[in-house]
Amino acid sequence: MFETFIDKLHNDTFLTLETTPKHSATFQPVIDRIKALGLHKKVDGFSVTDSPLAKMKYSAMFASLKIQEAFKKPALATMTMRDRNKIALQSSLLGANEFDIRAILALTGDPASMSDQPAAKGVFEGNSTLLLDIIKCFNGGIDYAGKPLEVRPRPIYPFAVSNAFAKNPKNLQKKMRLKLEHDAAAIITQPVYSTENARMLLELFEKAKVEVGEKAKDAQLILGFFPITRLRTAQFLTAHVPGVEVPKYCFLKPKISTTKHRKKRGLN
Repeated sequence: MFETFIDKLHNDTFLTLETTPKHSATFQPVIDRIKALGLHKKVDGFSVTDSPLAKMKYSAMFASLKIQEAFKKPALATMTMRDRNKIALQSSLLGANEFDIRAILALTGDPASMSDQPAAKGVFEGNSTLLLDIIKCFNGGIDYAGKPLEVRPRPIYPFAVSNAFAKNPKNLQKKMRLKLEHDAAAIITQPVYSTENARMLLELFEKAKVEVGEKAKDAQLILGFFPITRLRTAQFLTAHVPGVEVPKYCFLKPKISTTKHRKKRGLN
């Protein structure tokens, strides 16, 4: 399953659907909604968020397992550094591996100060590159301390993230290079809303790959997209999602011609 998923990433069109577990004891309604809309027929796999904005949600790992079993398509499970130390990260990866959850999106995570849980504290033993390094160790048959694992895990495929916009594009290139140096198979960007933005990201990514060299030759950039259907969505992205540039036209109210408006009301 995952080998086909990665081959498609490298050699064909590639589309995943991001899902966010609810503040609930069940993930089933999300699966039912996907079935009802037939979305599983249109994508190559799914990504599952891990308590975004530090708001407590259903487990990303268990949600990944359920959605993967439901649709027989790979799940890309997000793991944030905010909530786990090295011990918990490695334990979660080992358990997930036995259940064939083997595509991992490494994320530093939003600060715990944004949480809806009282006095929540972040762990943050490292940023997302630490998780990429742990995955590299596991793929080599050892834990992060260098001790051989009794049973070698099946291959784990590490993904990373990037902002879609920065006032200084060189900062984006530097962060892309760092994640490629830590063996990210692909980098997924925040939502992109203009061809100029997309072109800039692709150029920065290619420059970062050249800087890293041969080990990054197969790495891919995945452009993120989140449909804006309401003014409130554009306002939320601008106010609460760092690294996203929402074009000004998304904030404009649609213009209705006087003639069409009069006909609609039956005044002509």
